Amino acid sequence: MKAACELCSAALEPAGAAWICSYECTYCDECAQRVGTCPNCAGELVPRPRRTTGATAIATRLPARLARNVGRLLGR
Repeated sequence: MKAACELCSAALEPAGAAWICSYECTYCDECAQRVGTCPNCAGELVPRPRRTTGATAIATRLPARLARNVGRLLGR
């Protein structure tokens, strides 16, 4: 996740409000409201999803994720 608005360079907190396009161009709330669409690709701007867990919590789920992916590769 990008930490700064691409237009005004305002800091963007991971759990804070931000807007992204499908190419993950990222804007603060104020700039997104001002431009309406992504100035880079003219794509739709939508609220950026918030991360609800940190890297440590994700790592604890890694074994189950690996087992699912290995099972798929082996056709199980």
